[in-house]
Amino acid sequence: MIRDTLLPLVSGTIFGAGLALGGMTDPARVRGFLHLFGNWDPTLAFVMGGAVLVMALAWLVQRRMQRPIFAEGFSLPDRSDLTARLIGGSALFGIGWGIAGLCPGPGFAALAIAPTSAGIFVAAMLAGMILVRLMEGKT
Repeated sequence: MIRDTLLPLVSGTIFGAGLALGGMTDPARVRGFLHLFGNWDPTLAFVMGGAVLVMALAWLVQRRMQRPIFAEGFSLPDRSDLTARLIGGSALFGIGWGIAGLCPGPGFAALAIAPTSAGIFVAAMLAGMILVRLMEGKT
């Protein structure tokens, strides 16, 4: 129960609170970061920098651990899964992020702040996910 329900709920809540606190649920901030030659907003760079520092610390701690505390083993990425499909999906994700000013995490967190506009984004995102699964025959 704790590993399957409570930990994801707590970590997701902390993540969403961090996004909201950092202003990442405001699409104007994200678009402002991407507007390099206008009224540039560096907020996103600080949020990403903070995330990189936390992740660097996590990697250091992980190296000293024999196994995770709440799992049977580590599930670490490798370079073998770098495919054309992944690169294409990443490019599509970036284009959508730049247009909407939201990505999945901030989109769901923004549901609590601006439910109408965030709801449209989340609905469109979920529709896109369903469309891909239908096209791949994985429903």
